[in-house]
Amino acid sequence: MKIVVEIDAVFEQLLLQEDTDQDKKITKEDTGPRRFELIDSVKNTQFVVEGTYHLSNLLQELAEMRQQGLVYGEVNFDRIQEPPVERISRKIRESYWDELTRVIDSDGLQKILEDEKTTNTIPTLYVSEKDKQGVTYFSALEKEWGNFKVAILPEKYSMDYVETLNTKPGLLALATSHDEKGIKGVPFVVPGGRFNEMYGWDSYFIGLGLLIDGKLDLAKAIATNFKYQIEYYGKILNANRSYYLTRTQPPLYSSLLRAIVDHEKPDSAWLASHLETIIEEYHSVWMVMGERLTPTGLSRYKADGIGMPFEVEPGHFDEVLEPFAQKYQLPLREFEKKYLERTLVDPELDQYFIHDRSMRESGHDTTNRLINSCANLNSVDINSFLYKYEIDIAYFIATYFEDTFISQNKTYAAQEWLDKAKMRKALMDKYCWNETEGMYFDYDFVHQKSLPFEAASTFFPLWAGLCSQDQAVKLVEKALPKFVMTGGIAGSTAKSIAHINLEDPLRQWDYPFGWAPHQMLLWEGLKNYGFESKLQEMVYRWLWLITTNAVDYNGTIPEKFDLEISSHKVFAEYGNVGTEFDYIAKEGFGWVNASYQCGLSLLAPKWKGYLNQQIHPDYFFYD
Repeated sequence: MKIVVEIDAVFEQLLLQEDTDQDKKITKEDTGPRRFELIDSVKNTQFVVEGTYHLSNLLQELAEMRQQGLVYGEVNFDRIQEPPVERISRKIRESYWDELTRVIDSDGLQKILEDEKTTNTIPTLYVSEKDKQGVTYFSALEKEWGNFKVAILPEKYSMDYVETLNTKPGLLALATSHDEKGIKGVPFVVPGGRFNEMYGWDSYFIGLGLLIDGKLDLAKAIATNFKYQIEYYGKILNANRSYYLTRTQPPLYSSLLRAIVDHEKPDSAWLASHLETIIEEYHSVWMVMGERLTPTGLSRYKADGIGMPFEVEPGHFDEVLEPFAQKYQLPLREFEKKYLERTLVDPELDQYFIHDRSMRESGHDTTNRLINSCANLNSVDINSFLYKYEIDIAYFIATYFEDTFISQNKTYAAQEWLDKAKMRKALMDKYCWNETEGMYFDYDFVHQKSLPFEAASTFFPLWAGLCSQDQAVKLVEKALPKFVMTGGIAGSTAKSIAHINLEDPLRQWDYPFGWAPHQMLLWEGLKNYGFESKLQEMVYRWLWLITTNAVDYNGTIPEKFDLEISSHKVFAEYGNVGTEFDYIAKEGFGWVNASYQCGLSLLAPKWKGYLNQQIHPDYFFYD
């Protein structure tokens, strides 16, 4: 059913009556009558919309029509009354991915340059001198537009050189393609909100959502940009900003490639090109002794650069810097300035920031698990990801290249990669597995001891297929209950942060916060080892959280959740991206969008009906 209304008049009347806290949304916290009468402007008939969810849907539909510049429009009651699961999934599939897609070329560059991370008077785009096509194209665009600067990044550069770029930070170019229509940027998908660039491990999870939603070309474009970054910047970057040239991200390139080829049989030349780059990354980024490879034979996160990371907001490290300012008998800001300029050097503080930068390379920024220790750790997460690389490379070679693959004049067979994986599993069992606890723990190879911090990364070996069946059972039966909360698993257990000073900030990757990548990796792990009933439970818990939050809060899909209160209202460092919008959520948040689509693809039909009713998980699942 559709009725015709005068859009602006109804829009303003609806807000006046129902948006009582004037936040430009209709949520469960508003105290209006939750009942709104609509009158058809043509037929003069009356219709009633009731309830927070339906009223917020009405607001969203009116907001969309206003954006189109319409004076009168048809309100579609099928959309107003659309079941929440179908509505959330449809909006992700039909709208949110498009809103989050970016491209660095004449069509899309301006949208990226003009964001809150641009601190130069003139926005700067860095292009590798090795990328001849990119240099020519963007230099011509610079001359034509005159409102941004192209800076040429040397083909080879030191980390000291990268640090000098912090006085003139900018965006890093990504891949372009050339056909009969000219040069176009290869698209990518950003997380959303203030994150207006391509992020490393976010892109893998986003890619899984894209594949489910039939956007194969966009998922392949992400892989193309991964390849470009390795070829031109030496690594898959934390994100394509100049100050991220010092660090990479969790290695998930092979897993994205595996998801793509499992979705559609690949062109052999395309796959060979990517496989060659994956092998190059494996050797040059992750397996260099003294850098990310350690004497145990296991790997670590180890970012380059020195001193405070560039991207944090002013004052973020004041509590860290204060004791050092006192040590040198300097005011805090004066000490900070001298330290940043390197006119005052303190080795202990430098070491702290090596760990901090490495923690950010891990994607878990920040967690008490990795504070002031990350570069000393053979962490469970990085070694699970690299085990998966070894297994994936073996699979590609055996399945698509008749067990022989040549890369950079070296011939590889699948078995040697299986042997690498077997060795990594043995080392993980030796250093990281705790039989008594039924969990994996990070190993401090410097101090030769296990780190007894219970983190959600303990389930990453389950995802990678690294566990024996017995280890998998112990993880699910002994470890998992420690993490499970109403809306999914937390980033750590409450026990692991019990010793933290109450005056210290809550770290966003610890208890009680829940993140999409942790859920998605757990789900795949449960699926790998046949824990079907537990899989259904864990998917339902997380999707219930997203669904209920969207129903109660005007369609909000945030970056993360506080699982203690089952809410997007997170009071921790950095806030919560995806919660700031007027009237209508246009993009959600990248990996949460993906988790919703992935979760629905795994969920049995009966649970979807319960989700639409937002039936509380405790009704079905309890100790």
